[in-house]
Amino acid sequence: MIENQIEILVAGEQHLRYIPVILQTIEDAAKVRGTGIAKRTPEYVEQKMREGKAIIALVDDEFAGFCYVESWGNKQYVANSGLIVVEKFRGHGLARKIKEKSFQLSREKYPDAKLFGLTSGAAVMKINTALGYVPVTFAELTDDEAFWRGCQGCVNYDILQRTERRFCICTAMLYDPNKKLIIDN
Repeated sequence: MIENQIEILVAGEQHLRYIPVILQTIEDAAKVRGTGIAKRTPEYVEQKMREGKAIIALVDDEFAGFCYVESWGNKQYVANSGLIVVEKFRGHGLARKIKEKSFQLSREKYPDAKLFGLTSGAAVMKINTALGYVPVTFAELTDDEAFWRGCQGCVNYDILQRTERRFCICTAMLYDPNKKLIIDN
């Protein structure tokens, strides 16, 4: 069973050899979904790995998935970005496991930061909700211009521009460590 062979690790220097396949997997997924995923350079992904701010999933030493951590707004906001799972490894809960590990890493490195994300995918929304994220308006996210420049690679960027960063196809989700989620049953 594949679940027993999956390793989910904080990526380090020993994982640099996976950068080309990571970037290709992200690009391929964006094409299939018809949405933009923020393009990153090999140097950027390498930096995340060297800083211990990336999660990699391996199955018998084969690349299976990835996500990285980025801080914004003077480390008051943190995003887990670039979540990707290789197609042949989908359907095993791997995205959830990677996201959980990335969430844990973010909370360790930035315990007081608000975690946020933008997504148009129902699966990611479900994972985020399980972790305690709630849908919010874009105004509740970071105002760090560097973050918003990352949206330029998305096919829907024109919507974000036209609405002065108030609306887009993506759903904004936020985890605030200072607020407790109350769920009615």
